[in-house]
Amino acid sequence: MEATGTDEVEKIKSKFMSAWHNMKYSWVLKTKTYFSRNSPVFLLGKCYHFKTEGEYRALHSFHSFSAGLSTDGSNFDNINTEISGNVEEFRKDFISRIWLTYREEFPQIKGSALTTDCGWGCTLRTGQMLLAQGLMLHFLGRAWVWPEALDMDSSDSESWTSSTVRKLTASFEASLTAERDPKILPRPQRRPARRDWDVTEMRNEVYHRKIISWFGDSPLAAFGLHQLIEYGKKSGKMAGDWYGPAVVAHILRKAVEEARDPELQGITVYVAQDCTVYSSDVIDRQCSSLDSGKAGTKAVIILVPVRLGGERTNTDYLEFVKGILSLEYCVGIIGGKPKQSYYFAGFQDDSLIYMDPHYCQSFVDVSIKDFPLESFHCPSPKKMSFKKMDPSCTIGFYCRTVQDFEKASEEITKV
Repeated sequence: MEATGTDEVEKIKSKFMSAWHNMKYSWVLKTKTYFSRNSPVFLLGKCYHFKTEGEYRALHSFHSFSAGLSTDGSNFDNINTEISGNVEEFRKDFISRIWLTYREEFPQIKGSALTTDCGWGCTLRTGQMLLAQGLMLHFLGRAWVWPEALDMDSSDSESWTSSTVRKLTASFEASLTAERDPKILPRPQRRPARRDWDVTEMRNEVYHRKIISWFGDSPLAAFGLHQLIEYGKKSGKMAGDWYGPAVVAHILRKAVEEARDPELQGITVYVAQDCTVYSSDVIDRQCSSLDSGKAGTKAVIILVPVRLGGERTNTDYLEFVKGILSLEYCVGIIGGKPKQSYYFAGFQDDSLIYMDPHYCQSFVDVSIKDFPLESFHCPSPKKMSFKKMDPSCTIGFYCRTVQDFEKASEEITKV
């Protein structure tokens, strides 16, 4: 009876902390992110220019970015921005990345009374995001974008923790330093109905959902929080502990090794030792026989835990980090501020672009057919000065073939 009483107390504490962190971290979707029109923006190896000489076009105002309230309560529904370049393509690309955040009310974690990872699971979440990007490259390719990326406003899904997400999402158009045109532009046309999709679109939709389902918050999900915590126990970590970027790298390697889904047998993970990638070891992993007995090589996700300075990040590493995020092989960086992990996916000038896991959303059952996707895609990018970056981080790369690895090695050496 005493143990039962203790469990009840832990459950109440867990719910209280979920509510507390939900309020504490709600600010991340209130603040606006500012982008310059005059500098290129890099996102996981792709470059976007928001200004092209002599070429200007009006941008549609999408609810996902502009329906939110600003910090002073004003509304951007009817504000449109004149700007040049391919902002729309950048937004679509960014939103298409898989966003994994704190969750609450998921099945209890084995060996604890926890049903949320609020306040402690951020590095596991950023690790999941990095691995998810590697899997997206593997199954969907870098050119893929979610067809519904700019239609997130059309969903009334209850998978969001609260309407705050929709109301307080940062206004991307309004944040750009450009002239504003009060004229109301027509809303974009919606995508074709699912019955009009071609075979490729249907295949991509299947893999999109399958990849997200592998990160579901349930004991059965291959790369879900429950499984990652089990693998972390061998590193002395328990549910509720804070995980560092290097520990998470080894947890991800173990999770991929133990994955039993036939679809995952063609991919492996290599973790660098002492910041050194041994080419022969990587190639050996790629050339290891597939479990199915079929000939061929495995794709590899290379994780490199590094430290970019002593107590603070050395600014001499800025160009190095920029060079890494400019490579087509890069799948992002697990980093952030001290005790606060972010998933870095790009940069503009001396600021890093990231996705923030510090927002508590409700559990989504990814085992059901057509589960809601909206809460797995971030509606707004955020930026942080490189100077604020914690020196401890893990850099990720994806190479589909041995030839890709050799080419990536050459490019990384140049960086």
